[in-house]
Amino acid sequence: MTIEPNRLAGGLSSVRLRATAAATLVVALALGAAALVLIMALRGTLESSADAAAARKVSAVLPYAETIELSATEAAQAAEAPPGRAAEPLKPPARTEPAPAGVSALIRAGEVQLTDGTVARIADPDVLLTRRADAVENWAASGQYAVAKAQVATAAGPAVVLGRVSLEGAEEALNTLYGALLPGVPAVLLVVAGMTWLSVGRALGPVAAIRAKVADITARDLHQRVPVPSSKDEIAALATTVNGTLDRLETAVERHKRFVADAAHELRSPIATLRARLELAESSELTVEALADVERLQSLAADLLMLAKLDAGEPLRAAELDLGQVAAEASLRARRRPEVRVELDVEPDVVMRGSSAHLDRLVTNLADNAVRHAASTVRVRVAAEDGQAVLEVCDDGPGIPPEHREAVFDRFTRLDEARARDAGGAGLGLPIARDIALLHEGSLVYAGSGFVARFPLDHG
Repeated sequence: MTIEPNRLAGGLSSVRLRATAAATLVVALALGAAALVLIMALRGTLESSADAAAARKVSAVLPYAETIELSATEAAQAAEAPPGRAAEPLKPPARTEPAPAGVSALIRAGEVQLTDGTVARIADPDVLLTRRADAVENWAASGQYAVAKAQVATAAGPAVVLGRVSLEGAEEALNTLYGALLPGVPAVLLVVAGMTWLSVGRALGPVAAIRAKVADITARDLHQRVPVPSSKDEIAALATTVNGTLDRLETAVERHKRFVADAAHELRSPIATLRARLELAESSELTVEALADVERLQSLAADLLMLAKLDAGEPLRAAELDLGQVAAEASLRARRRPEVRVELDVEPDVVMRGSSAHLDRLVTNLADNAVRHAASTVRVRVAAEDGQAVLEVCDDGPGIPPEHREAVFDRFTRLDEARARDAGGAGLGLPIARDIALLHEGSLVYAGSGFVARFPLDHG
């Protein structure tokens, strides 16, 4: 299975983003609810305080409103007064008991001002004595004042005492609170989002390190292990579990490699002996077919042994060599079909570092594959391009469909048209060739009408 680092990195970012969004949303809801409760509580408190203040104003005047008397002459004078013009002040009768501080002074200083035939204003501008409570809408506009009222019986008849307190102070307090909340809540949310992003990123840092290491581990370097963070948390436990799994996987792969190598090695001698006996036996149709099968077994055992060596990661015995010379010699030894010719286009002095035996095997496998599928011609080209040694093996056969151009490098994979017994091959030649190219820090791909291998040139 191929691990896609970019896809995994996107997955980690998604976890980080989701955690940040969730934390920010929760805090936003909490702050919004808290701000709403605070505003409602403050508004209720301020309005209750204003209502209480208005009620105190009314209560302070009630004992003295009952002493107000209007004579018939004074009422007539009040009725004849032009609209908007105040009549002469009327003095309330003297009281026998002292008035509370402030109230008696208000009445004696301002007296009782008649503004029309129905309204008498006490000296306090926020207290009103009237017989018609519906005539004071502008005086106590809704939303601007807190109003308290009480019924009172005066010498001139029943009346209503009204008291008002401005809500301007309450609105100013609420506006101050709004001014603090509007920038404050977004600022807190930004801080929460930033801290959550950093915290989750730090928590997921070891996961990214584990992911990167696992993505680098291949079948050739199963000895590598993921880093275990020092924290004693779930991520550390995950890293420990992954390392344990890698231990078991490495042991299983090593056993498999040893089995393949031992089996291939043990098969070589009996197969060689059997081939020798068949070659010495009297020629017949049966011996010819048996000899062909033995040759395929011998080739398969050799391929398995080569794969075991490559998988074991044996150190490469590299030396300077001429890739053109190796390619020419190996191509001429390729299994030939009489009707197929091999053409060479080799530049001189394409020098690189590598194993002559391994590269000979690579060219042989590519040439054998090309000869097997060619119609009439196989072309082998060696050149130096862009600081690389390029080996190209092409044929004029049907080619490989685009959807199968990577599958052919899988072990024991053969396309449907190559599965006939006489087509030869066990599906190991191309995988071995690519492994040899990778071992030389190169690459091998199918491009156009053939296989192209690229290796770094030796500039030493």
